[in-house]
Formats: sequence, C-alpha cells, structure tokens
Amino acid sequence: MTPPPPPAPALLPVHLVDDEAAVRDALEFLLSSHGLTVYSYAGGPALLAAVDCGGLAGCILLDVRMEPLSGLQVHDELIARGVQLPVIFLTGHGDIPMAVDALHKGAFDFVEKPFSDDALVRRVLRALDAAALRQQSRAAEDELGQRLASLSEREREVMLRVAAGKLNKVIADELCVSVRTIEVHRARVYDKLSVRSAAEVASLLARRG
Repeated sequence: MTPPPPPAPALLPVHLVDDEAAVRDALEFLLSSHGLTVYSYAGGPALLAAVDCGGLAGCILLDVRMEPLSGLQVHDELIARGVQLPVIFLTGHGDIPMAVDALHKGAFDFVEKPFSDDALVRRVLRALDAAALRQQSRAAEDELGQRLASLSEREREVMLRVAAGKLNKVIADELCVSVRTIEVHRARVYDKLSVRSAAEVASLLARRG
C-alpha cells in the first residue's frame, strides 16, 4: 500500500497553468485537498502577466501542450524574466524529449501523463520544499548585504584586513592610525555583522564571493 504524501511544507502556493478548464479544476481540487494554496491560470499569457505584476512565490505546475504559448515557450519566457521558481512540467509520452530538454534549462521535474495523484502531490511538495529553501537562502543573502552596507568606508577597510587575518597593530600601521582606533573599528564591524571572530568575518565574505 502506498503511504500518504507527507504534510505540505510552509504553504507556499502552487501556480497551476493549463488551458483545459476541466484539467485545471481537477488538479486544483487534488492539490487543495492536500492543504495547498493553488492559483490557476488558463494559459501562459495569464501566468506571465501575473509575473510582470510582481514577484511570485512557490512553484509552477505547467502543462506542455497549450495554446497560444506552449509550456516550453512559457518556461523560456520565465527564464528570460529571471524567474527562479521550481517548474514541474505535465507531459504526454511524446513530450518527454522536450521535457528532458527543459530540465537541462533548469526545470525542476516533469510528470508523465497519466500520473497517479500521490506521485504528483509528492513531486509538488518536493518542489515547494526546494522553493522554501531558495527563499530562505535569498533572505539570508539580502540580510547579509544590508549588514555589509551599514559599514562605513573605514570599517570596510578594517573588515577586509581582519578577514585576511592581520593583527590590530599591522592594520593600524597600514592605515596610519592608533591600535586603539583599530580596536574600536573592529568591535563595530563585529557588532554590525553579528560575528565574534576574524574567522566568521572571513566566512561571511566568502559567502558573498
């Protein structure tokens, strides 16, 4: 007996795109019955319009064969717009080579028709997990960027030397200031970056590349 799908992750939404109303209704019912929030679109242009109106969160469930834009064309447009949400393609057997090509372009997964309800839900949940992790990583990067932006020019100079492992006296000599001044700047750098050591400073800068 197949075990039931796991509980839905932090309820990011699913963006469902299919030009057949009956299919949309059935999939929306299925996903909603598992506690997922679903936004339905009657085709690629409707999804792209939503993207252009503001950033979307969650994942995208995208049928391959649609009019006026195929799922593959919609995926290309999403890539061109810099949309990084996980995309799952719904494909017929003859569409698999096209779906594999889409995977090479960064699509998350594809589900071949006919599919079982559990299989589809599990893949959607995995996509939502990936979306949540990506969202958390992006938030952490944004926070780090804000902390770095809060540093003064002199604090940035001290930070770079601290990250390189230089002692306070060496930094003071290089910047032609007193050791006490460097101690103050180092303390401010640690406080603004929420770190406690030179190694942590170096690690943060390595994350920023």
